[in-house]
Amino acid sequence: MQVSIACTEQNIRSRSSDDRLCGGGSRGQAAPGGQGGNGGHQGFKGARALAAAGLRAPGQNLPHIAFLLRESTGRATGMKYRNLGKSGLRVSCLGLGECTEVGKQREEGTAENVLTIAYENGVNLFDTAEVYASGKYTHTHTPHVWGTSVRRLDTPLRLPGRLGQKGLGGAPISPSSSPSPEIVRAMTYVINQGMSMYWGTSRWSAMEIMEAYSVARQFNLIPPVCEQAEYHMFQRDKVEMQLPELYHKIGVGAVTWSPLACGLITGKYEAQVPENCRATVKGYQWLKEKVQSEDGKKQQTKVKELQPIAERLGCTVAQLAIAWCLRSEGVSSVLLGVSSTEQLIENLGSIQVLSQLTPQVIQEIDALLGNKPNTKKESRA
Repeated sequence: MQVSIACTEQNIRSRSSDDRLCGGGSRGQAAPGGQGGNGGHQGFKGARALAAAGLRAPGQNLPHIAFLLRESTGRATGMKYRNLGKSGLRVSCLGLGECTEVGKQREEGTAENVLTIAYENGVNLFDTAEVYASGKYTHTHTPHVWGTSVRRLDTPLRLPGRLGQKGLGGAPISPSSSPSPEIVRAMTYVINQGMSMYWGTSRWSAMEIMEAYSVARQFNLIPPVCEQAEYHMFQRDKVEMQLPELYHKIGVGAVTWSPLACGLITGKYEAQVPENCRATVKGYQWLKEKVQSEDGKKQQTKVKELQPIAERLGCTVAQLAIAWCLRSEGVSSVLLGVSSTEQLIENLGSIQVLSQLTPQVIQEIDALLGNKPNTKKESRA
């Protein structure tokens, strides 16, 4: 089962009114479904339907804030925090995913260093699943970093009954295999039992998410708060056309993954497919075929054309691409997939690029890509 953990002690300071004081909840504010938010101390853990692990802040009675704060910045780290959709859960706008770790591609020591650096730089959203690195990632221990305030989660969420004692393994819960009412009831049960605080969906269509929301409203159940979707410069339609409408209508936020298009935007496939990369691993033949296809070659040409823009902004193309994802309306967090500490540090630098993405720069990128969806969308830039 896919698990995402949100856990942080980083201090957060509010940004000015010019920095979008609107939408989402702030510390101490109640969230939909009776779930309280507390400055990013809560987590969510899920079933592709993601469900949240309950991490609570030390007992402070914080007053309710009259306004809703969409984005804030960590004092010590500079990390930006956003509400997960319109819930009270505060997550770092950059999360750490493990999709790039395949088999024995990474030593456990490196994985621990990546976790440590991410946490120390303000990341509080960690996306895991049993299928990542054969489940090793979920058993990586960092006691000197996490401290006693974080509940260690060695195993994914387990549901009783017909799901068995070993949970769901790598199989997602999807509306195609289970009726929507069953899924919503199951996730509501998990939350009511105190095992989780929020739940969301992954790779669901807008229609399926709306159906789940309608079921929740009809039977007084708890609706999902987010959708996890692929989003990058060459995959735009769902996040830019469908999810913003869901955000405004029912408060569902977007947690996006693969901001670098499985590494294509980094330029590493420009000459040839390098050895010891995902495209050469068993089960990833589709990726090798994709980067070697005509469309893949055209996309790599576009990546080259992005280089002058990145140089003008003083960043790498990878940092530009991640910041570009963050500027999209309704995106609560972008999950990074890294295989080294160097990659992580580079990707974290995209936070500094976000403020440079003016409407003019966005228009320039859109003109270069030539694939902007035919819709009027707002930007966070």
